[in-house]
Amino acid sequence: MSTTSEKLYRNRRIKNAIALSLSGAAALFGLFWLVWILWTTLRTGISAMKPGLFTQMTPPPGSDGGLANALFGSLVMSVVAILIGAPIGIAAGTYLAEFARKKPIGEAIRFVNDILLSAPSIVLGLFVYTLVVHTTGHFSGWAGSLALALIVLPVVVRTTDEMLQLVPGQMREAALSLGVPQWKVTLQVLYRSALPGIVTGILLALARISGETAPLLFTALNNQYWTADMSQPMASVPVVIFQYAMSPYDSWHALAWAGAFVVTVFVLLMSLLSRAILLRNKASHD
Repeated sequence: MSTTSEKLYRNRRIKNAIALSLSGAAALFGLFWLVWILWTTLRTGISAMKPGLFTQMTPPPGSDGGLANALFGSLVMSVVAILIGAPIGIAAGTYLAEFARKKPIGEAIRFVNDILLSAPSIVLGLFVYTLVVHTTGHFSGWAGSLALALIVLPVVVRTTDEMLQLVPGQMREAALSLGVPQWKVTLQVLYRSALPGIVTGILLALARISGETAPLLFTALNNQYWTADMSQPMASVPVVIFQYAMSPYDSWHALAWAGAFVVTVFVLLMSLLSRAILLRNKASHD
């Protein structure tokens, strides 16, 4: 009997060792390519950085220049997308967490939101192209912002829903027992407790849309010149990277690498900021 138990124990240990070895090898394989991509981007991007990158316009073919108009366009469209998508996402997430938590309509909305969350960004770009660009007859920064807002929306909805559900029910009951209206409970109690998580979701959504190319190709297109008119085509860093990387000019290749470096650093900073907010909130609760 003991011999059989020892054999079973030995077999389990062997299987466990094999599973750990395979999973560790898979993790190292994926990590290797990630590090290689990041190292190539940082090494080549830093070497392409120059003072005129933030002050000069995107150049014509065969010329040298910068990414000032593309950086401005990306900043403006991303901010407008956050201003459009974040409030709607917070409101929808609040409805799911507070009024439709266990209702069939809540489950249906969550299912649709998950589909939108995993939908390819190019599909959202085509949707906005049909809805806005085809209707108005021209590309515009507003269309680009709307496409990015559709990417922001499901991220904020999911984050707000989950963060509000993590708020202890005793806090709701205590506030309601004092005669506080539901809307005040939501604004002054629930939002205050869930604010770090909601802000983290917004920052992660901002980091995601900062590198989106496909939706902007169908909506904002591009603009070689500086423009603050959202009703006209606007340049953006991801689109410039996409176009310049396929060009035959070395100067454009350098600008593409520099733009990729800027986007990578921005995403890294947003990720670190969101992680710092979560850690600070966790430390304050502990």
